[in-house]
Amino acid sequence: MFSDIDLSGIQDEQARQLVVRLVNVIEDLSAELRDAQAETQRLRDEVRRLQGEQGQPKIRPHTPRSPRNYSSERERRQPKPRTKGTPRAPLVIHREETLSVDRTTLPSDARFKGYEEVVVRDVLLRADNVRFRKEKFWSPTTRQTYLAPLPPGYRGQFGPGLRALTPTLYFGAGMSEPDIRALYAHAGLAISAGQVSALLLHGQEALEAEEQAAWEAGLAVSPYQHIDQTGTRVDGQNQHCTIVCNPLATHYHTTPSKDRLSVLEALRPGRPRRFRLNAEALGQLEGVSMPRALRRQLAEVAGEGEWTEEELVAWLDEGWPGLEETARQAVLSAAAVAAYHAEEDLPQVEVLVADDAPQFRGITPELALCWVHEGRHYKKLLPVFAHHLELLEEFRGRFWAYYRELLAYRERPDPAERARLEEAFDRLFAARTGYGALDARMAKTRQNKAALLLVLAHPEVPLHNNPAELAARRRVRKREVSYGPRTPEGVKAWDTLMSLLATTRQLGISFYRYLHDRLSQAHTLPPLADTIRARAVERGWSAA
Repeated sequence: MFSDIDLSGIQDEQARQLVVRLVNVIEDLSAELRDAQAETQRLRDEVRRLQGEQGQPKIRPHTPRSPRNYSSERERRQPKPRTKGTPRAPLVIHREETLSVDRTTLPSDARFKGYEEVVVRDVLLRADNVRFRKEKFWSPTTRQTYLAPLPPGYRGQFGPGLRALTPTLYFGAGMSEPDIRALYAHAGLAISAGQVSALLLHGQEALEAEEQAAWEAGLAVSPYQHIDQTGTRVDGQNQHCTIVCNPLATHYHTTPSKDRLSVLEALRPGRPRRFRLNAEALGQLEGVSMPRALRRQLAEVAGEGEWTEEELVAWLDEGWPGLEETARQAVLSAAAVAAYHAEEDLPQVEVLVADDAPQFRGITPELALCWVHEGRHYKKLLPVFAHHLELLEEFRGRFWAYYRELLAYRERPDPAERARLEEAFDRLFAARTGYGALDARMAKTRQNKAALLLVLAHPEVPLHNNPAELAARRRVRKREVSYGPRTPEGVKAWDTLMSLLATTRQLGISFYRYLHDRLSQAHTLPPLADTIRARAVERGWSAA
């Protein structure tokens, strides 16, 4: 850190500008050096690994240092006065037991004064193996055997309690399959590893159908959707999970890639991919580099209705076998977005709240960028000059002060305040500090003005994408415990049950109670889609 450099003390303007340029060059070179050193060490470790050795050991110092923290929570949050929490719901009493005093221990003049009540919370965890004796009849005329059916919810060797508890422990409590099996063994229940896996994978068709209906209801009623993507593993291979959520529902969707097609899949629950080469698709392809002859052929087939993915891929392969992959993906992406906008029986998302990843752009009429994510770009700057550090800290203070002004606007929208905030945005991000990396970052923020200030036109839209990022974090934690599914059936189970877990939490419904209700076929709880629509009415949203 160069703490003794004072640029304001240089009287000659040309000399001062020259020094400013030089220190910015040093800043750029320092950043490049840090990246090069990290890459060099990574390559060295990889060479050692290929040679059968180990990489550089990561030895922590005796006094652990806190890792680089990109969180902005302290800066953007204002302290609030502490208030008492909401009162707890009254405990449900499951049984009562009267306790008596040993009369022989009482003095002769003791008199009965009633009872003193004490509520003790406990849980029962024990095996409940039931032997059913099913009546059996034989009919000589029909030559058939007639057996009494098992009670509702009992299937194969397991009852609804075990079938509901297993996914609750696996997804809700974050336990691994071996740990679940060990817990059952402690409770006196004998179950194999394969049976635990089967309870998580098989017989989820009804749950999958309800999750798809709930997610479609969530798409229909919410005025905006959060979206994020995170890495996941399927049979040891890298794939990606798209998370779309709103205050009433959450949906997880795993795909091999994280392109625009995967985003559209998450917004079209349970529907196969569709493509449409119309005027909208051709308009999206105007800035894409591709052969003129291909552009003419696309115009010729435009308006011929929908294509399946197989049909469009076959058409491209037949006519343009050597087409560059970027151009091919651009055609598929544009046609998929055009088909999505043309669908009439699907709820259309109007506002998407996301980070600035390119696959999220161009899908919905409006995109709202996350201010917290934008703030991380500034926190990742690592100046080596004390003067630049002061400039960065001063700017970040003004950045989060402006963020708090936007929060206040959401509570009390006002046309005059909207105009003032638009002007304040221009002043904040158009300023020149002399710190090159900071000024370049401010210019990029300025380019995203419309998406960052969408809240001025839609005060109901949040300023951050935290719900989707927290949902993605839950997937990451599950991935760390259980690594990932290994089959398409496992992928479907992970997505379905993690979606139902998150949605029931948002609706205030016990995940275990919900699973037990459905798997026991009691159906005392209303469909999740109906609950979502009812909660939307309570919020003043459309319940379409």
